[in-house]
Amino acid sequence: MNDEARPNSRKDRRRESEKLILQAAEKVFSAAGFGGATMQLIADVAGLPKANLHYYFPTKESLYRQVVQTIFLDWLKAADVFDHADGPVEGLGAYIDAKMEISRRHPEGSKVWASEVMHQAPVIQDYLETTLTEWTDGRIAVIERWIEQGLMDPVDPRHLLYMLWATTQHYADFNHQIETLNGGDPLSDAQWEAAKQSVKQIILRGIGAVPAASAGELDGANRAR
Repeated sequence: MNDEARPNSRKDRRRESEKLILQAAEKVFSAAGFGGATMQLIADVAGLPKANLHYYFPTKESLYRQVVQTIFLDWLKAADVFDHADGPVEGLGAYIDAKMEISRRHPEGSKVWASEVMHQAPVIQDYLETTLTEWTDGRIAVIERWIEQGLMDPVDPRHLLYMLWATTQHYADFNHQIETLNGGDPLSDAQWEAAKQSVKQIILRGIGAVPAASAGELDGANRAR
């Protein structure tokens, strides 16, 4: 019995340590960038010995890439709705909800990604050229199908995706600005829901994808808030 419990205990401790390291790394990389971050600082923020970091992540680059991969995998998962949605109202609506929730829960990870890309992606350029490119091509194919089916206006799918990314990730990358304009307070649960509804209304109406009844429901929901 004890022999069976030990591996699970070690596995749980490993999982918890990796979680602490990645959370700390997100914060440090977000604040200091890749160049300014050190493994010692990340260890201090995580409350772990530096040796533990090197056990799980041998180099700062390997840890950085894991942070970037984690946020990107969250974004990929958010887009799973594309493949099963009946159309853009359901697919893009659920995608916007999921992306904004990620921005709410993991703002530091989004900032790490944004900083990396703004600096010409010196560490993850290969990731952009492979995983991101393949994912984008797949989403474009889905949007083009919706256009062919007459479910939305014939807009450029690539620029629609850029707009979705910019809008939803704004709530993470510029959360300090949003909080300042909100009287110095983080958005409340009700304000987050209102923000999601507003973004969906603007985007879906803009591409001609919201039926009149749905648009009316969104208007009513916003007025109620």
